[in-house]
Amino acid sequence: MKKTLMDIFLIGLGSFLFGLSVNIFVIPNHFGEGGVTGISIILYHLFGWAPSITSFILNGMLIVIGYKFLNKTTTIYTIIAVTCISLSLYLTESWSINSDEVILNSIFAGILTGIGLGLIFRAGGTSAGTTILAKVTNQYLGWNISYGLLFFDLIVVFSSYFIIGIVGLMFTLVMLYIGTKVTDFIIVGLNSKRAVTIISKSYDEIANEVNNKMKRGVTVLTGYGYYTKTEKNILYIIINKQEFTQLRKIITAVDRNAFVSVHDVRDVFGEGFIE
Repeated sequence: MKKTLMDIFLIGLGSFLFGLSVNIFVIPNHFGEGGVTGISIILYHLFGWAPSITSFILNGMLIVIGYKFLNKTTTIYTIIAVTCISLSLYLTESWSINSDEVILNSIFAGILTGIGLGLIFRAGGTSAGTTILAKVTNQYLGWNISYGLLFFDLIVVFSSYFIIGIVGLMFTLVMLYIGTKVTDFIIVGLNSKRAVTIISKSYDEIANEVNNKMKRGVTVLTGYGYYTKTEKNILYIIINKQEFTQLRKIITAVDRNAFVSVHDVRDVFGEGFIE
C-alpha cells in the first residue's frame, strides 16, 4: 500500500512538472513537442483548442486502443498520469515566466519534461500517446524506452515544422534531446554501476584486497588465452562509479601489468544492491 501511494505521488508530481513545462516554456516560445501533447500544441496554434482538453481526449482514445499492450497496474497508472497531466495543463494554463532567453528556455523545458516523464516511468506508468508505443517496442523489440519515445516523438515534431518554423524546430530538437537524457537518468541513472573485469596472475591477492578494503563481492571466472592456451582466473566485480578510483589503486599496487576492462552497467539488482 505504501509503495502504491508513493507511485501515485511520483506520477502526480511528474505530471505536474510536465504540464508546467508545456505552459511556461513550450507554448510561449513556439516550441513543438512529441506525442499527443505535440499534436495538441499544433491544434492549439491552428484552432486555439485547449491542450488540456485535446490531450485528454486523444490520450483516452489511445489507451482504449492500446491497453492490451500494458498490464493492469500500468494501465491504471497511465490513466492516472493522463488525468493528472490534463489537470496540470489546465491549472497552469495562465502561468508564465519572464524570460526572453530562448536557448535557456529550451534547456529548462527539456529538463522539466525529462524529470516529469522520468518520474512517471519510474513509478511504472506512462503518459499514454507515443509512450504506449515506446512501451510496446521496449517489451517486444528490446528498445530503450527513452530512445523509443524520442523516435516516435520526432515524427510528430517534424510534422509541426509548418507551424513553428525551422528555428522553433531546431530548439525543439535540442529540448527533446535534453529531455531524453534526463528521462534516461531518472529511470536508471541513479542506479548505474561499473562492471570491472580483471585478468592478473595475482588475482587472489586483488580479490582479497577488494573483499577486505572495499567490502565488495568478487566473482572468479575461469578462462584461457586463445593464443597461449594458458588457463587464467578472471575477476568480475560490480562497483559504484565513486569506488573505481579505490579499486584502481588496489589493482595498481598489487599488479601494474594486470589487464583491466571497465564498462558502465545501466542497472544492478540482487544481493548487495537493490532488491
